[in-house]
Amino acid sequence: MLFTSYEFLGFLLLLFFLYYIIPARHQWKLLLAAGYVFYAVSGWKNCLFILLTTGSTYILALRIDRIHREQAAYLKEHKKELSKEEKKSYKARNRSRQWRLLLTGLFMNFGILAVLKYTNFAIANVNALLSLTGSERQIGFVSFLLPLGISFYTFITMGYLIDVYRGKYPAETNPGKLALFVSFFPQLIQGPINRFDEMTETLFSEHRWNWQEISLGLERILWGFFKKLVIADRILVGVTTIVGDPETYDGIYVFVGMMFYALQLYADFTGGIDITVGIAQVLGIRVRENFIRPYFSKNIAEYWRRWHISLGAWFTEYIFYPVSVCQPMLKFSRFCKKHLGDHVGRRMPVYMASLAVWFTTGIWHGASWNFVVWGLLNGLIIILSQECEPLYDRFHRKFHVKDRFWYRLFQVVRTVLLMSSLRMLDCYRNVPLTFRMFGDMLIHSRLSQLFDGRLMSVGLTVSDYGVLAAGTVILTAVSLAGRKGSVRQQLAAGPAVVRCVLIYGLFLCTLIIGAYGVGYDSSQFIYNQF
Repeated sequence: MLFTSYEFLGFLLLLFFLYYIIPARHQWKLLLAAGYVFYAVSGWKNCLFILLTTGSTYILALRIDRIHREQAAYLKEHKKELSKEEKKSYKARNRSRQWRLLLTGLFMNFGILAVLKYTNFAIANVNALLSLTGSERQIGFVSFLLPLGISFYTFITMGYLIDVYRGKYPAETNPGKLALFVSFFPQLIQGPINRFDEMTETLFSEHRWNWQEISLGLERILWGFFKKLVIADRILVGVTTIVGDPETYDGIYVFVGMMFYALQLYADFTGGIDITVGIAQVLGIRVRENFIRPYFSKNIAEYWRRWHISLGAWFTEYIFYPVSVCQPMLKFSRFCKKHLGDHVGRRMPVYMASLAVWFTTGIWHGASWNFVVWGLLNGLIIILSQECEPLYDRFHRKFHVKDRFWYRLFQVVRTVLLMSSLRMLDCYRNVPLTFRMFGDMLIHSRLSQLFDGRLMSVGLTVSDYGVLAAGTVILTAVSLAGRKGSVRQQLAAGPAVVRCVLIYGLFLCTLIIGAYGVGYDSSQFIYNQF
């Protein structure tokens, strides 16, 4: 059930109607049922996997939390009787028990994800190694069901389990409420990756009809549909044609395809998140913002603080910090200080943890080497940029250009081009081909190629180009206006006539010039595949 299908719109209308007419104390139960109905539509077998993950997380979190509570009660009761060493020993034993429970949950659930998502990737690499050694033996590929949104709900549940282990908040005792947190359908297929303590305040609360919040939520949904149907699905045709025929579309068309994909990915992913946030707001629920004008970033590190924010926060909290301060890494840091110097020794944990994060980020996006290379290149560029910061500072102090508009614009354009170049690995899905096409773009690009007829053979008409140009202007204008706060709030504070005209115009544009697919169902959101 795609977000942009008629079935989903009917599903939403029915849910919104029931949500505000049933007793408010039962609203969370309706959302739980709606989540599983939504999920079952993609295949009832998928429900078995999400139930297994939810059930195992619920049981393990309760056991970990019980040890926390028993320890606190025991230490309070025997405060005067126990020596410092006895307390330390008692805490260590409990920590060991909790650690084993946590590892059980991590291995079980990440193991399910790894087997379902990465088995064929591993087999392909083993077969490649066998071929290199001259062996004719090949391992057959397997056909596994990949449940919808498994990467997202696995990260959500494992983040919750780790937080309970760390004692950030107690485990949820109601299995239905934990199941709702995991299966909340707007976030299920493309995020954001929300945290349990951030959502509990509104997810399980009773909500009354609030027209102001509902109208703002509906506007956010409409904005998401506009991005998806008018821009992303329209330009998808051009991206597919250019990337699918690299022999025909070479030279400057590699650059055109690269920029087309940058626009498509932004409109598609942020459009989906807009729909998610808007649905949640209509229901009175707050979820994380996942984007903050990423294409206005001045460097790649800032870009990743603005793009897919919840995923970056997850990797930072649950991979970067643990890896950078673990005992083996600290020992390695001391070794490097001794043999390679103090600076390298201090920075080495950061380097290694960053590369671990970016390797995981790449493999999370897809079980293929193009995503691994894409992730590692992001990490290497960020590390290199951090090491060059003293040079940047000297340059800025000498030439006083840091606050000049033209220089800031140069930084923004540089970042967009750099990120779009790296995204070519996502476009072509083949590492050697990507580097070949990148080189071809740099060496053989000519402006005259844009007028040789190929631009009109990628599946886009003159009117399509006009719509895309106008849509890009609108996206840019909204992003610029967003620097002063929520655009919807700004419109709400202005004249009602202006607000109505703009919203009605956006609705008509989406309805009339939206790019619809077969059966009037738009193409799948890009991040559904993860």
